[in-house]
Amino acid sequence: MPKIAVVIPKYGLVGGAEQFAAELTGKLCSRHQDTFQVFANRWQSNSPALGFHKIPIISFPKFLTTISFAGFVARRLRLDDFSLVHSHERIFAADLFTMHGVPHRYWVHSVRRKSMSLYDLATAWVEKKLVHDGHCQRFIAVSELTKEIFLTEYPVNPDRVSVIHPGVNLSDYAYKNKDSVRHAIRSALGIGADDPVIIFASMNFEIKGLDDILLSLARFKKQNSNFKLIVAGKGNIKKYEKMAQDAGIAENVIFTGPVGKDKLIDLYLAGDLYMMLSKFDTFGMVVLEAMAAGLPVMISGNVGAKDLVLEEKNGFIISNTSDYNYIASRLHLLLDDNIHPKMAAAALQTAAQNTWDGVATQYQNIYNDILAVKDKKGS
Repeated sequence: MPKIAVVIPKYGLVGGAEQFAAELTGKLCSRHQDTFQVFANRWQSNSPALGFHKIPIISFPKFLTTISFAGFVARRLRLDDFSLVHSHERIFAADLFTMHGVPHRYWVHSVRRKSMSLYDLATAWVEKKLVHDGHCQRFIAVSELTKEIFLTEYPVNPDRVSVIHPGVNLSDYAYKNKDSVRHAIRSALGIGADDPVIIFASMNFEIKGLDDILLSLARFKKQNSNFKLIVAGKGNIKKYEKMAQDAGIAENVIFTGPVGKDKLIDLYLAGDLYMMLSKFDTFGMVVLEAMAAGLPVMISGNVGAKDLVLEEKNGFIISNTSDYNYIASRLHLLLDDNIHPKMAAAALQTAAQNTWDGVATQYQNIYNDILAVKDKKGS
């Protein structure tokens, strides 16, 4: 029976990579007889079939964070004989590496536009060791955007790099009555039954493009003054309340603060579309989650989830997020009573084609390929 090691610093906690690792591992563990052992510093799980192993992290001085985790993982893995090591984090060696971000050097220089700190240099060094010296057979990118950037930074054989998008659990939505949830949420927030509602959810308002959204909505208000924007998540609320005030849309914007998964699904179900004009996003799991609630989406061309967006079918991809008049015109089109129902149905169909069960099947096939190669080398 194959023994699979899964590596990630925080398993099942808040964050895209953390939730991805938990959803995928949980699905694989429930469907197959493989033994899964998770190596993490912190975790949250209800699965009795998973084994967990505490991996220390030295976070001070900061530059030791990535190096220490990678080192302690390597030491712990040597104590057992694993058939396959699947890492969701930069470590020194693995059979399979799922890239939830882009190469660290690219992130610092091209996205954050900063110089490399000692922490950044250490993190990039561990990443380079994994790619070039870590005996990694396969690299999995969460989007075509991520794959393209990875291959630019590390010109490995493209056949070793695959794209597997995150998934969604439709069962999280199926037991809810959309009409009753829609009515309850709108009543609680003082929103009219027929008012257009735009949803935005993020833990980083600036990176996810809330500035451009507010300025676009100021233009959109000239055509429709009854809309509401629900801003869920953690960010500098006072800053964006003032920005909304200055833009003349303060009465149109509702800040809920951070919400749990179940409440966020309720917000999706109460809305009409999802909007996120990120400066950069390797995928953006919230986009697929919103689609699962039947919401067409409007995202920037910097969001990896654009792989799933069919222009004017289930959403819009905005190439220039500062073209506020154009964005306002797309919003007007998307919310048209004759167009919106078709786009909403198409968004739901897209979500149905991208479930965690489907993701688990793709990963199981890759597991099998890697194990077959290792068995052949060992024979």
